[in-house]
Amino acid sequence: MASKKTTHFLLTGATGYIGDTVLARFLKHPDAASFHFTVLVRDPKKAEKFNEIPGITAVVGSHNDAPLVTKLASEADVVIATADCDDLVAAEATLAGLKQRHATTGVPPIFIHTSGTGVLIEDSKGMLVTPTVYDDSNPEQIASLAPTQIHRNVDLAIVAGDAEGYTKTYIILPSIIYGMATGQFVDKGLQNVHSMALPMLVKTALDRKCAGMVGEGKNVWPNVEIHELADLYMALYDSITSNPSTGHGVNGYYFGENGEHSFYDLAKAVGEALVALGKSDDREPTTYSQAELDQYFGGSTVLGSNSRCVATHSRSIGWKPTKGTKDLLESVKPEVEVLIAKGQ
Repeated sequence: MASKKTTHFLLTGATGYIGDTVLARFLKHPDAASFHFTVLVRDPKKAEKFNEIPGITAVVGSHNDAPLVTKLASEADVVIATADCDDLVAAEATLAGLKQRHATTGVPPIFIHTSGTGVLIEDSKGMLVTPTVYDDSNPEQIASLAPTQIHRNVDLAIVAGDAEGYTKTYIILPSIIYGMATGQFVDKGLQNVHSMALPMLVKTALDRKCAGMVGEGKNVWPNVEIHELADLYMALYDSITSNPSTGHGVNGYYFGENGEHSFYDLAKAVGEALVALGKSDDREPTTYSQAELDQYFGGSTVLGSNSRCVATHSRSIGWKPTKGTKDLLESVKPEVEVLIAKGQ
């Protein structure tokens, strides 16, 4: 039997919390023997470690190097972008490379971009739950998002590339991601183990001796476990390659969501963990003062915003997350222990 044709991937953000978790998942795919991944990394020593792994070629460089990103994308059948979702320069460089790829092969390459449900935010300053819930199977509703929303300018540029016909684009929008990453890349010291959200909350709580929230913490965000999020990338790829009708472009939004939580409940879980670990005397989170918002968050009240969604589209392609809000809250104390032990 003839071997399968090699599928060439470019994965950006390879040393990140999401990127390496996704890469590890793809390396266990039934067709992994026919996959070859190029990863772009800044650190030559990490590049050496990546190059020791079969099926991976590491290129030393920066996402800010537009000509390099364009070149690498022009050599890829599939691009999976998991780096800075607000980097328009990198996105445009990637699209330029995919346009070259299409001109060479006549086949629109696949572009799976990582955005975030931050694009949905409505700032209530922690005082209420807003009623709007976005559905990823409703492209008209998503099209109503203002172009000034965070992440939106990059998302729109990517969708425009799809509209031109030289690439098929798919945008995954994770919510609050939780859980500590595990796997060979963690073991090799190549991967960031933690999300952005929890370390930030823990650091501020340790500094102020009490967990904090914006306003009354009534605002809600969705949540998704890190390894189940990686499963979404796999489910999407499998759907793309097996089902030509898989939505792309304006129909190609896929939320990473399995339940939602209030900011108060998350802050309370941090407070309880700190008390249990002898780092605080107060389980109850308190409201950040304006001075604290200025000190910790540059004056932003984004942690008091609502971001509400339901992942109907993601589930329709076979994604089956099982871990929800209860798992999020139960994950806080073990991760806080690790963060404190690391001095983070």
